[in-house]
Amino acid sequence: MSLVGYNFGKILRSTRVFKGLTETQLAEGICTEEDIIQFEKEEKYPTIDQLSKMASKLEVEFNHFFDIASTDTYNYAIGVTELIKKYKRERDYAAINEIIQKEQDNPLFKHTSFNQFLVWHQGICSYYLEGDRQKSIDLLSKALDMTHKEEAAMTEREIEILTSMAIIEKDSGNLDKAVELFHEALNQLTELPQVQDSKIWLRILYGLAQALSKLERYEESLIYSSKGIDNCIYEENMYLFGELYYQTGMNYIKLGKENKGKEYLEKAVTIFKLQKNDKFASLVRDEMEKLLKYC
Repeated sequence: MSLVGYNFGKILRSTRVFKGLTETQLAEGICTEEDIIQFEKEEKYPTIDQLSKMASKLEVEFNHFFDIASTDTYNYAIGVTELIKKYKRERDYAAINEIIQKEQDNPLFKHTSFNQFLVWHQGICSYYLEGDRQKSIDLLSKALDMTHKEEAAMTEREIEILTSMAIIEKDSGNLDKAVELFHEALNQLTELPQVQDSKIWLRILYGLAQALSKLERYEESLIYSSKGIDNCIYEENMYLFGELYYQTGMNYIKLGKENKGKEYLEKAVTIFKLQKNDKFASLVRDEMEKLLKYC
């Protein structure tokens, strides 16, 4: 059986990255790391036995590599997931929900990876569009259970789903549960030999800092918001940079260090203006006035 013409290398790499596995992790017990690199470059192809074992480790059906590629729809599925990610960054949950309703009966999205992605984001939409926390948590748990085995270390994708659960708990006011889940996600993330998307660190650190502030645990919150700022600087990443400066400034003000807090809030405003996010810059200025008014 030939894999030539099936875009096999691209599918293998995308699925591996989707699952949060390194070349070394995927290769273990199957072949060498160099083999995986060559498979993904289509410099050579795996045997049937190797392909079967890779499908098992990636938790996809054996025909995942053929059904998608042979119908030339794999790029379509990736395009849909990227569009959902874009709308999530913009907090446009109505647009995400519209896509989910359109695609949930598409046979392409019955494959485990894509189906999990849809259920995960359906869970997010359930909370932000319907305000239904329990339905949201149930859907996120369902998405997590599609791939995660009890006691096993989590993949990067699974940690992202767990982080979404923590964020929902935070936003619905279950702060102690949120802190517990954020800590679990953080611990799981530190166990990964390599993180494909560094933004996940920032989502966890920012969410944890927010939850701790709401619990009036400002010193603890400051630890994580400061770590987030350091991570942004180290990675040269502007994602959540302004929000983390805002959170840090708020913590300092709550701790009675008004001047230092104001300094961080003003930096947050500057960052949001550089990002051309005038709405957030204005919100921070308004919040700064409220916070300092009663100090």
